[in-house]
Amino acid sequence: MFCPLWLNNAKPYLAMASLQLGFAGMYVITMVSLQHGMNHYILAVYRHLIATLVIAPFALVLERKARPKLTLPIFLRILVLGFLEPVIDQNLSYLGMKYTTATLASATAIVNPAITFLMALIFRLETVNSKQVHSLAKIFGTINMVPGAIIMTLYKGPAFDFIKFHVVIHHSVTNEDKAKHWVVGTLMLLVRCWGWAGFYILQSFTVKMYPAQLSLTALICFIGTIGGAEVSFAMVRDINAWEIGWDSSLLAAVYSGVVCSGIAYYAQGAVIKEKGPVFVTAFSPLCLVITAALGSIILAEKVHLGSIIGTLLIIFGLYCVLWGKSKDKQNSITENDKVKKLPITDNAKSINLEEDMVGPARILKIPSQNPLTRETR
Repeated sequence: MFCPLWLNNAKPYLAMASLQLGFAGMYVITMVSLQHGMNHYILAVYRHLIATLVIAPFALVLERKARPKLTLPIFLRILVLGFLEPVIDQNLSYLGMKYTTATLASATAIVNPAITFLMALIFRLETVNSKQVHSLAKIFGTINMVPGAIIMTLYKGPAFDFIKFHVVIHHSVTNEDKAKHWVVGTLMLLVRCWGWAGFYILQSFTVKMYPAQLSLTALICFIGTIGGAEVSFAMVRDINAWEIGWDSSLLAAVYSGVVCSGIAYYAQGAVIKEKGPVFVTAFSPLCLVITAALGSIILAEKVHLGSIIGTLLIIFGLYCVLWGKSKDKQNSITENDKVKKLPITDNAKSINLEEDMVGPARILKIPSQNPLTRETR
């Protein structure tokens, strides 16, 4: 099927922007579910169970001939992936969101590109040259995100109500309960970014060894379901907590399982394979804007001054990193062009291609030596 070049080049950008819209919806729906008493450990289990049930049939049918052999090194990598994001990241994310707000949960995710960039440097997926301005911009941007995260954690400040119209939702969590664990919740949200970034880095290596992305997604979700269930049975002793009805808890499990685990893991793997892990994390600010708007309308959340200042610092640092990465790509293309244009010389004379010839007829013309000037041996 024919696809225009501009649309083909825009696919990674459209995919990541669409995912941020999906993530924003997940933050709001999950927050409603948690406010109605859903246990965050059990929600993570249901989320990845549903994702497994949805993705596995597609993987079995569409990749039955393209699926590579599952060797022990690949399985161990998938095992770690199944614990990094589905278990560690999700549980810290849900608990941190429960202690703070959905807007702050999406705001702390902006730190993820900086952490991913640092990990990419360690594993040599990114390079830095201190003599180049764009490399220094990446370093400066990464460092600039640190005070933003600190302000967001330690300074709450006055609250701003940007949107006056709200859909009233009755829930059992009071304003005092939400404010009580603000620092602890923010720290949990920041710590989970390390697990999230580690997931992206390891996924970038794993998709090269196991390119069957639907099967990889299904395996990650399946292992995440098992790992999450073990944690839930250890932390939640009330068997009634596993009951789920036709309410916001079921909606949160289905929506986050299908969109934010199944589709997201697959799309992220495809884009990481083409653009790298740092590119995938670069769209986090879009999620923050959408979540802040939805949170203000649906959840009646107020945005605090500390969150605004911290977010602005993080966004400024983020786009310093992205500007540096864009210059990296331009320099790489320029260097490749220079290599292609290097002249071939014979006795210090440049040998060029015939400019008026194109296609297969274009040949390399090497000037022969003048027989009259050839030395006689």
